Amino acid sequence: MVTRKTVWIGTNWKMNKGPAEALAAAEALKGYQPPEGVKPFIIVPFTSLQAVADVLKVSDVRVGAQNMHWEESGSWTGEISPAMVKECGADIVLIGHSERRQHFAETDWTVSRKMAAALRHGLQPLLCIGESLDEYDYGVTAETLARQLKIALHDVAVKDLPNILVAYEPVWAIGAGGRAADTDCVARVHTGLRQVLNEIAGPEIGARVPLLYGGSVTQDNARSYVEQPNVDGVFVGRAGWNVPDFEKLIDRVIEERAPA
Repeated sequence: MVTRKTVWIGTNWKMNKGPAEALAAAEALKGYQPPEGVKPFIIVPFTSLQAVADVLKVSDVRVGAQNMHWEESGSWTGEISPAMVKECGADIVLIGHSERRQHFAETDWTVSRKMAAALRHGLQPLLCIGESLDEYDYGVTAETLARQLKIALHDVAVKDLPNILVAYEPVWAIGAGGRAADTDCVARVHTGLRQVLNEIAGPEIGARVPLLYGGSVTQDNARSYVEQPNVDGVFVGRAGWNVPDFEKLIDRVIEERAPA
């Protein structure tokens, strides 16, 4: 029997799918049975979080929130606490997405506080890190990502590291105008991230942290990323918003990928 690594494949709906559309998508996903070794997940808007989580709680598709505050409660108008996310039925929470950093004043230090809070509440944080186009062009990708990763994990106990997910999403590769990173670039970056994790936690635990790639991922290129030794999955944008397309992307990755 060929042993294959566990593969995480998820999609972020961003500010799309109101309650009715989100519920219909959840119903369509409910009966999907992913191939063995795949862990699919969707990151949904707060307005649909509880309804989607209720539909998918008996499925193989995990549900996550797009953001959260680090405090349990208080005078934080417009924010959602980790306890609220948990009560809605989600078990993953997206933290540090580049759109949050760029447009909503997210910093490495607020990301760090959110990471610790998520774990305290039994949520699995999906940490997004990535360099800007200027940082890429100036050759400081490794330094930028190491800084983001080390600060984000500063208050995370070593024993909790296997409970997190890390998604490398170069800012220049995401969104409608993004361009997909080539596989050599992703392989090199992920190898560097694995080395940082090993420095933080040692090679045994560092090897257990799933590293995902996100940025202009499609049905045609997803397999090429997952085949890289330090890429444990992909985080998909618009290519996963349509349920049949999301399922097909997963099936294509698994049907065609080489043995680990």
